[in-house]
Amino acid sequence: MNHTSPAFLLLVLAVAVLFSTIAAAVAFALARWEGTTVPAALTRGGVAFAASLTLCCALLSAIR
Repeated sequence: MNHTSPAFLLLVLAVAVLFSTIAAAVAFALARWEGTTVPAALTRGGVAFAASLTLCCALLSAIR
């Protein structure tokens, strides 16, 4: 399998975005469970999304 084909790279990027979305949802749920307000929980979810997507893309570029 050619690991530089556009279809494979888009698939890997889609998996990274999906993983980051799940991480953001978990961070949001944990923040709400802790008792924070909705805007603060959204902020935590956004930070978790950005951090996990950055980590995924850095890891993927390092192993490519």
